[in-house]
Amino acid sequence: MNPTYNECALAPYATKPSQSKGRLVPEALSASRTPFQRDRDRIVHSSAFRKMRNKTQVFIESEGDYYRTRLTHSLEVAQIARSISRALGLDEDLAEAIALAHDIGHTCFGHAGEEGLDAAMKPYGGFSHNEQTFRILTKLEHRYARFDGLNLTREALEGIVKHNGPIDPSATLPTIRAFNEEWDLEITSFAGPEAQVAALSDDIAYNTHDADDGHHAGFFKLEELNELPLFGDAVREMEKLYSSVARQRLMYECVREVIGLMVGDVIEQTRRNIEILKPRSVEDIRHASQSTVSFSAGMIKNIGVLHQFLDTRMYHHATVDVVCDKARAVVSDLFDFYMEKPENLPASWSDDNKPGSDKIARARMIADYIAGMTDRYALREHRRIFSTETVI
Repeated sequence: MNPTYNECALAPYATKPSQSKGRLVPEALSASRTPFQRDRDRIVHSSAFRKMRNKTQVFIESEGDYYRTRLTHSLEVAQIARSISRALGLDEDLAEAIALAHDIGHTCFGHAGEEGLDAAMKPYGGFSHNEQTFRILTKLEHRYARFDGLNLTREALEGIVKHNGPIDPSATLPTIRAFNEEWDLEITSFAGPEAQVAALSDDIAYNTHDADDGHHAGFFKLEELNELPLFGDAVREMEKLYSSVARQRLMYECVREVIGLMVGDVIEQTRRNIEILKPRSVEDIRHASQSTVSFSAGMIKNIGVLHQFLDTRMYHHATVDVVCDKARAVVSDLFDFYMEKPENLPASWSDDNKPGSDKIARARMIADYIAGMTDRYALREHRRIFSTETVI
């Protein structure tokens, strides 16, 4: 393990790399990296991670180079997660690995693509990007000779599965349920603190950066944020400090300010929670009655108001709705086509994933294929299959 890594600097309740419960397929320890650093590197080098570069966050990738994609969003989440973890004495590498992987199962076209694929998959068990993330990490990445997936540590897999909290066993999705029967992830308890940090870092990143993208797209003006909590105070303060600066630059300053407020709130509230819980190990956090890493009640309320504003003015803006309807139709068309004519799947894909005559297995294989498409590849395939124009 990395000889320069100072585990003694971690808090008693942090997840310690030296105490990792290992990997499903045992591997020798690295001489230069901790197990969690190795997890992070495997995620970064995966093909699914690279594909996020051309997958929608809110705006379809073809709408412009400025807007965030799943990849840039995940990098921003990871940066915030490292900052919070450092302040709380947690393992930054584990928090970063979970943050980088949390959206790796998203389809092309973001939530619209997921909705289209879920509707198409309803007769065959449905589709969830959270389950798809787990499928990629444990089954669908074919990079290593000894195993499918990335063979991540138990701590990373547990954190990715439970980063939003404990899971009801009756509602466990098939891939996760099957893996859990082979290697118990204790799905009914909380994840470790690093996974909890990654979850809140996701909330911080998408609420603030989506506001930045929405403002850049012209869905609302800076002045309209004046009436909102968090952004209102930031806007007024930045206008006093930089009265002659262009509005977009003021927006950047406001986003920075709001991120700082939200990060500070998580750190302060979590420290208060720790004082009450007095955890002596990571197991105390896993088996607590509620999340240890959290926003304050006031911040939760303020985030709810901000999210409602974004939901109305951005996520369901008429322009976004039109594009999302088209995206759902593209995904649905592709699914129906491949279900009827699976022989049109790429040979390399169908060779690796032989479903035989089982219709449910075939549907899942096609869902895996479509979910792995980038925006541009899905659009190109749709034009190739359905367009009457000559494709060169």
